[in-house]
Amino acid sequence: MNRVIAHYQELALKGKNRPWFLRRLVRNVRAALAGLDIGDVRTPMGRLEIVLRSDAAWNEVSERLARVFGVANFAMAGRTTLDVQAMGDAILRDLPTEQVASFRMAVRRADKRFPIPSPDVERALGTRVVGARGWKVDLDRPAMVIGVEILPGEAFYHFGKIRGSGGLPTGTAGRVAVLLSGGIDSPVAAWRMMRRGSVATLVHFHSYPFLSRTSQEKVRELARVLTRYQLHTRLHLVPFGELQREITVSIPGSLRVVVYRRMMVRIAERIARRAHAQALVTGDVIGQVASQTLENIAVIEAAASIPIFRPLIGMDKEEIIADARRLGTYAISIVPDEDCCTLFTPRHPATQARSGEIEEAERSLAVAELVERALAETAVERFDFPVVPSAIAVGPH
Repeated sequence: MNRVIAHYQELALKGKNRPWFLRRLVRNVRAALAGLDIGDVRTPMGRLEIVLRSDAAWNEVSERLARVFGVANFAMAGRTTLDVQAMGDAILRDLPTEQVASFRMAVRRADKRFPIPSPDVERALGTRVVGARGWKVDLDRPAMVIGVEILPGEAFYHFGKIRGSGGLPTGTAGRVAVLLSGGIDSPVAAWRMMRRGSVATLVHFHSYPFLSRTSQEKVRELARVLTRYQLHTRLHLVPFGELQREITVSIPGSLRVVVYRRMMVRIAERIARRAHAQALVTGDVIGQVASQTLENIAVIEAAASIPIFRPLIGMDKEEIIADARRLGTYAISIVPDEDCCTLFTPRHPATQARSGEIEEAERSLAVAELVERALAETAVERFDFPVVPSAIAVGPH
């Protein structure tokens, strides 16, 4: 068995645009599997066929392919001719040697010109497996599903599918800029936008040297994990501590959190425009903290002139944690750190800020100058998978 058969779901609904989405998916699969001794990547009738050369490491191929957005499921497979006898011979040759409690056959006749109906093929092949191994047939909850896919001119067989990441291929839905903290929520928000085909530029606000570098190290680790999904990432590290200090001098304590967030939005929007991103993304969850009440969300959003997406807005914490565990960021996010949210934070922040009072308070700030200063001091780092990440620039980008 030297093939991988990968299936997609949503791409099949794209009509006349399907070839474009499929080309992008093939390109992403090739990039994700770079260096793993992969042969050709074909697109036979509603699926992908990936040829594994002799030295290809299946475990690594499987790990990487499971993170490629657009792939719904996949399986290591063998290729055979359109002959039921030959299909049975190939399946018996490659069946796992260990005993299996139960199995069932699942035949998909994608090419309806094949003259034998799927149920008849299932019975014929299943009978051969029972005769050779004595395994029990269980149509409802089998321990193993032996799949056969009949296509024009060829057939594939496999022994169970592996779940993929689903969604749309990276690069098919434009660019977004994600405000990435070191917490649990914002990496999940980034991942959810990536899963819809968006390329995410990451923006992190830190308070070094007022606080330690821990938050920066955490977001680098988070960026590395997220890059394993979208393959190339730019992380913008924005120094925010001095800006916060100046805000504390001029802004009443109860309004500071909202003003902090409005300044972050302004800076992130400038970064987004330079990165050709069309929207900002945050990990906001309604009512979770003071800045995430409906009133404060509205006032904060008013500082932006591009859309702000909040993919987690109606989720509860357990749902977000489940996603974080799935994508691999949870263990990093729960490491204690000191981020800019803990610096100069008032004891009683406003939960129902009004736009008029916020705009009046901000008149005491040189907003444009503060934004320009933060941008000038922003560091940019690039991460690639499977290439080792490296810093690429410091300065305005």
